[in-house]
Amino acid sequence: MSMTGEITESVYADLLARCLPRPIHSRAEHHRLTQVLLELDERDELSLEEEALAEVLTLLIEDYERKYHPFPQVSPAESLYALMEERGLKHKDIWPILGNKGVATEVLSARRSISKAQAKRLAEFFQVPIDLFI
Repeated sequence: MSMTGEITESVYADLLARCLPRPIHSRAEHHRLTQVLLELDERDELSLEEEALAEVLTLLIEDYERKYHPFPQVSPAESLYALMEERGLKHKDIWPILGNKGVATEVLSARRSISKAQAKRLAEFFQVPIDLFI
């Protein structure tokens, strides 16, 4: 979303009145606001007012999910293993990224930590944030 220009307050106020966004404290409210956001997301072009509403909804939904449905903490090795499994990759597919076969074995068995250089290569290979491997 790139908002340039000025929003029309009356148009934005009308959108807010129809949507009634507020802090989310229940699954029903989460579902309702998620549906509104999905409807906006399906449209090809949004007005500045709709972009502003989508941003507000995103913040409210993220806040609720962070509080009530946090992601479980997983180790870098678990992240790597899950990504490999999801993409049907085997040990032999990733050892060139990690350096060699032995290092790959040690990393996957969590006997060795993933170095920063390896984490960077893994993040680029899997197209995911480097934080998963650090």
